[in-house]
Amino acid sequence: MKTTIDLPDDVFLKAKILAAERSMTFKDVVVQGLKLVTETPPEADQKKRKAALKSLLKAMQASNTEPMVPLKREEIYDR
Repeated sequence: MKTTIDLPDDVFLKAKILAAERSMTFKDVVVQGLKLVTETPPEADQKKRKAALKSLLKAMQASNTEPMVPLKREEIYDR
C-alpha cells in the first residue's frame, strides 16, 4: 500500500542514515519500526510504569515514618 506522511527532517535523516548503515531501504526501516511499535504488548508498558511509580513512591517516603494502620474505635477515643 502506498501512503504519504510528513516526517520531521531530523527523524527522516536519522532513518536514512540508519538504512544506509545497515544496507537497507528507507521503506524497510519504516516497516521494521512500525512492526516493533505495533507488536509490543501494552501490558509491558503498564508493568514498566507501575514499577517506576512504585520505586518513585518508595523513594519519596520519609525514612522516619511508619505505614498507616487503621485504628479501632477504642484506640481513637483513648488518644
